[in-house]
Amino acid sequence: MDASTLTRQAADASADAPVQRRPSLAALLKKNPSAFTLLLIVLVVLTVALINPAFFQLAVLFDIVRACTTLGLFALGVMIVLAAGGIDVSFAAIAALTMYSITKVVMTWFPETHIAVILLAGAVGGAGLGVLNGLLVDWLKAPSLIVTIGTQYLYRGILLTFVGTVFFMNIPHAMDSFGKLALARHDTANGLHAVLPATVLVLVLASVLTWWLLNRTLMGRAVYAVGGSLAIAERLGYKLRSVHLFVFGYAGFLSGLAGIVHVSSTRLANPFDLVGSELDVIAAVVLGGARITGGHGSVVGTLLGVLLVTLINNVLILAGVPSTWQKAIIGAFIVLAGAVFALRREK
Repeated sequence: MDASTLTRQAADASADAPVQRRPSLAALLKKNPSAFTLLLIVLVVLTVALINPAFFQLAVLFDIVRACTTLGLFALGVMIVLAAGGIDVSFAAIAALTMYSITKVVMTWFPETHIAVILLAGAVGGAGLGVLNGLLVDWLKAPSLIVTIGTQYLYRGILLTFVGTVFFMNIPHAMDSFGKLALARHDTANGLHAVLPATVLVLVLASVLTWWLLNRTLMGRAVYAVGGSLAIAERLGYKLRSVHLFVFGYAGFLSGLAGIVHVSSTRLANPFDLVGSELDVIAAVVLGGARITGGHGSVVGTLLGVLLVTLINNVLILAGVPSTWQKAIIGAFIVLAGAVFALRREK
């Protein structure tokens, strides 16, 4: 074989070899959709910090963490339902019914109950209501949105008609102490007393548990499989009924915990609380990269979406943005995220 033949073969091989390109923004978003959410968070933080440097204070950080806790618990539950191809809008009603009923029972008959027992009761009560959602979705073969809208009104009606409408200003001692318990304290130069609440540990543990369930168990695989393609999932042997009971039961489980955490943090049991939080939660999950059509969703992305929505709702006031603009900004971000994720799917 002469030199010209070798040269020709080398040229042909180099022409057939794939061209190495630098990863583009679109490629980054395709690999990790939560990167777009992180980009929006950085944009919001830099904008607020440039306008008001007081943003970078521990007191502000602690307040953001506190505001993320209940919203984050709700969002993790909604994310796992969305990943399975469903949607749940009854989580706030489950939390309200659970937290008020348990607070009333403990205050009336068991005032010395330990906080661990109260949290367990909230989790079990919420899971029971969530399983009822799953059973109805499975039995009726109806869209989960329609079913959970109905159960949302049902749970609120039961709460306000049969349980009570009176505020509990004095909550059980264990819940009050849990709400006051601090992981860290900081006194600022201008006399502010900042506290990092221990209630955030509930969100941390729930996040770890959710990640493990979705990424290390057969049920987690079933959730993504059913959300991605129901026909293929059924051919692979996954049972839709089991997935429905699991995802709605788990969403209820987290909602019950969120209700107890909310009462402990606010030190007030109000049956009218948490009304209207549904859209913020769904917005956070969508901004975190989950698809309404199912098959996608991650714990990290969901928590980033929660942080973004919390920043918009609680911090933009430091930059002089009127509170009336907060929902408009969240809506604009959702539309932008939808466009970016659609472009990512096409590419």
